[in-house]
Amino acid sequence: MIKVSFKYDHNNDPVGFICAGHAGFAVFGKDIICAGVSALVINCINSISTFTDSKFDLDTDEKKGYIRFVLKNDPSEEAKLLLKSLKLGIDAIIQDEGSKYVKLVDWTIEEV
Repeated sequence: MIKVSFKYDHNNDPVGFICAGHAGFAVFGKDIICAGVSALVINCINSISTFTDSKFDLDTDEKKGYIRFVLKNDPSEEAKLLLKSLKLGIDAIIQDEGSKYVKLVDWTIEEV
C-alpha cells in the first residue's frame, strides 16, 4: 500500500508530504496505481523546482518507494497551490481505486 501524509502550516496550507510504499495493484512495471501516484509526486516536485523560487528538502529511497518533501522558510503561494493539486490528484486516485492501494495518513507519523 502507498501511504501519503501531508504537512500543513498554521494557515492549513500544505507545505510538504511523505509518500511511502508500493501499491501492490499489479507486478512491478505494470502497476498503474504506483505509476499514477509517482507521476503526480514527481511532477509536483519538478513543477515547484522549475516554476517557483521556493526552497525545499527532499529525501528519497527508490527501493522503498519513499519520498519526503518539505518546503523551507517562506514558501510561495504557487508552491502551496502545486501541493494542493498533488493532494487533489491523490484523492482522485483513492476515490477511483478505493483505499486498498493508496491511503492518506496523519503527518504525525514521521515514517509513513
